[in-house]
Amino acid sequence: MSIETVFYIILLIAATALCIALIIYLKSITHSIKGMQNDIKDLSEGLKPLLTASVELSEKLNDISDKASSQLDVSKEIIYDVRDRVDKILDLEEKVRKGVEEPAMQLVKNLSAVVNGVNTFWNAYTKR
Repeated sequence: MSIETVFYIILLIAATALCIALIIYLKSITHSIKGMQNDIKDLSEGLKPLLTASVELSEKLNDISDKASSQLDVSKEIIYDVRDRVDKILDLEEKVRKGVEEPAMQLVKNLSAVVNGVNTFWNAYTKR
């Protein structure tokens, strides 16, 4: 056997060892990738209910906000109606007060004048 044959055999053994190492390394990489795929699959399956619940929650929140908005609109209308009615009542009360107060003051002035006239007459009559 010549030295070339020995080197050739060593080269073939090294190439075979490298091929075997490469096969083992590729198997390890494939196993790791499959594990990551399973983890990603589990994660995506776990996220599906979360996404579904989030969508339902969002829809319910939209419904609640729509209902609250409509209730606020109704409340505003009621407040405006009450305010309008109170203003009308206050206007009517002011008109009634003015309508009663001015004639009453005029009547009090007239009665006061009559009382003063009667007092003056009585004083003048009793002095004679």
